Amino acid sequence: MFGGFTKDLGIDLGTANTLVYVKGKGIVVREPSVVALRTDTKTIEAVGNDAKKMIGRTPGNIRAIRPMKDGVIADFDTTATMIKYFIRQAQKQRFLFQRHPSVMVCVPSGITAVEKRAVEDATRQAGARDAYTIEEPFAAAIGADLPVWEPTGSMVVDIGGGTTEVAVISLGGIVTSRSIRVAGDEMDEAIIQYIKRTYNLMIGERTSEQIKVEIGSALPLDPPQRFEIRGRDLVTGLPKTMSVTSDEITEALADTVNSIVDAVKITLEKCPPELAADIMDRGIVLTGGGGLLRNLDKLLSRETGMPVLVADNPLDCVAIGTGRALDNIHLFKTRSGPAVKARR
Repeated sequence: MFGGFTKDLGIDLGTANTLVYVKGKGIVVREPSVVALRTDTKTIEAVGNDAKKMIGRTPGNIRAIRPMKDGVIADFDTTATMIKYFIRQAQKQRFLFQRHPSVMVCVPSGITAVEKRAVEDATRQAGARDAYTIEEPFAAAIGADLPVWEPTGSMVVDIGGGTTEVAVISLGGIVTSRSIRVAGDEMDEAIIQYIKRTYNLMIGERTSEQIKVEIGSALPLDPPQRFEIRGRDLVTGLPKTMSVTSDEITEALADTVNSIVDAVKITLEKCPPELAADIMDRGIVLTGGGGLLRNLDKLLSRETGMPVLVADNPLDCVAIGTGRALDNIHLFKTRSGPAVKARR
């Protein structure tokens, strides 16, 4: 596009993980959205995988933080530094006269204009020539190969780390959507609080996430599974090992899962009848890491009466969709988000 020296980038700037899609190459960077800061000198110690290894294990002068919270920027300067790092990682083979790339960044559909501007400013500060934003559920739908540009209804439920995005899409635009700040991180926190409340045992974020991945389920498993955990006993203050069952974790996740189900129901209630009929034929598509929670598709199907399926590659859908949107970048130049009437 630019003399062969520059490859435009699509960035899935997530609360938990950041993925970078290079036009013509696919996803080249996949790292946690974590930055390790040295508090005494205010310098960056590590970014991504190296920083995540430090969570809960840092000395007093180093702090491992997530600069993104609930899908939006919580720490501007740190986020800009993190984006700069990921852009450099994506451009390993640098040319002497390489120009700055155009970058497309996905944002939650429910963010404010100020929050959206912060993402664009941080991306430009990180070295982007031009910064564009695309709404997360729209990118997820493109990445899941849904016919978003056709006059037919498609419904996507993207459950990330910080937000759950539910949207009905038709003719290159979002017809109705709902964005709630309840997603994977809330699930992890719910497990932490349940273990603390039930067993007086304090566990960390990494352990909580591991429990969710190993035995987490939206419906009781048959037969139930057990998982051994380690933490700190709040009574004695000493390390302790014990096991929890999948039924307990299902109970711990109930409120969070119900919030997601309610968001889907509310979106369906606002959906025009013709598009609802299309969704009934095609089904609701789950994307994002949270979409991998066992039996969530079955629960949603039972509660809505509609077929629900998990996308082929749920973790990558948003990044792939953001990258593919670079082909239609002209639609994003006049406004943030695709033009409703635009067709390929």
